[in-house]
Amino acid sequence: MLNRRRVVQGLGGVLAVAVPGLAPRPAFPAAPSYLTFGLPGGEYDTAVLDALPGKKLLIKLSYRPPNYETPVPFFASPITANDAFFVRYHLADIPEKIDLPRWRLRVAGDGAANPFELTMADLENGFEQVEITAVCQCSGNRRGLSDPHVPGVQWGLGAMGNAVWRGVRLKDVLAKAGLRKETVEVVLNGADGPVTDKTPDFIKSIPIWKALDDNTIVALRMNGQPLPHFNGFPARLVVPGWTGTYWMKHLVSIDAVAKPFQGFWMKSAYRIPIGKFPVIERFLSQETDATTPITEMVVNSLTTMPVEGQRFDAGQPVDVGGVSWDGGYGIRFVEVSTDGGETWHQASLGRDDSHFAFRPWSFRFTPAGPGMHRIIAKATNRVGQTQVDKLIFNPAGYHNNVIRPTTIIVA
Repeated sequence: MLNRRRVVQGLGGVLAVAVPGLAPRPAFPAAPSYLTFGLPGGEYDTAVLDALPGKKLLIKLSYRPPNYETPVPFFASPITANDAFFVRYHLADIPEKIDLPRWRLRVAGDGAANPFELTMADLENGFEQVEITAVCQCSGNRRGLSDPHVPGVQWGLGAMGNAVWRGVRLKDVLAKAGLRKETVEVVLNGADGPVTDKTPDFIKSIPIWKALDDNTIVALRMNGQPLPHFNGFPARLVVPGWTGTYWMKHLVSIDAVAKPFQGFWMKSAYRIPIGKFPVIERFLSQETDATTPITEMVVNSLTTMPVEGQRFDAGQPVDVGGVSWDGGYGIRFVEVSTDGGETWHQASLGRDDSHFAFRPWSFRFTPAGPGMHRIIAKATNRVGQTQVDKLIFNPAGYHNNVIRPTTIIVA
């Protein structure tokens, strides 16, 4: 491993503070830490900062398969740099290097009248190139903050990133294949695979209407550069507004199918209870009476400044800021409370790169007096969905969008 060092634990000497509508929690750590409060205790003993090839120091939660989280300071910019972008894999058999001249993307399936293969040159020269700025977020982002804790990768706040993706519309690729009218889903597979034949390959599907959406693309570039290896080189699917489980990396095949795909990662994994969350876009061909596949992201926000436990002089203005995002409906406003939720003020919204992107926000205030001050931010989108103050619990730890306070000290 490269450039590894132990993450500062910073758990000693915490204070407990109660706020209306929010459960008591540690007010601030005694020392700086890349890990947020509320994770299972073992994470503070095992998490390290580590650099994969081509990456800055990220928070390593597992190495095989690699699951690396972006530290919060990198989200101070609305665009997440390629070398700071989080890494998420389900399977450990990941190609060390892809031979681009020999790489092919197969387009087939019983819903395709004209199966064919594409080279990188075909993708770059045979289709219109389009760009979209969009958040890629793991479905389990903030899973480690579930209360009670649930199994799975114990992500904190950084299993996400926002980038400018460039490539070709999936619908244009499918048009060349001659879609049959019976097609109900499009099945996607990548070059990574299981170590043993007892583990199901990571294969996903999306409904045909989502595959034909103008915003769904086969991305070849990320922030103006070829995709980083650990973010899907040479091509990955980008499904703006939907969680990262559908954003297949290292694409090798796209199959149009006339029946709902029945693979493990669709029928058994990445599912949520029906009616549990305010989801608008549903994957009806994969629904059962009890569960539905996770689809769009819920509205959320992250405070990037000030940091937990930061100290300020009396009378000193405090700049509060962060990013907000949702499933593509657009952020309507972000509200900030500087008194633990008693009163709220609208923050100023920053640039709107797209409804699928991080929307920056900012707010300035001068604390009324010395002591500890609790800052809370919550986002509301254009369809009226707002962050929650109490976790909507589900066994997989998905869709955690609980508002998270930040405590500062004024002396």
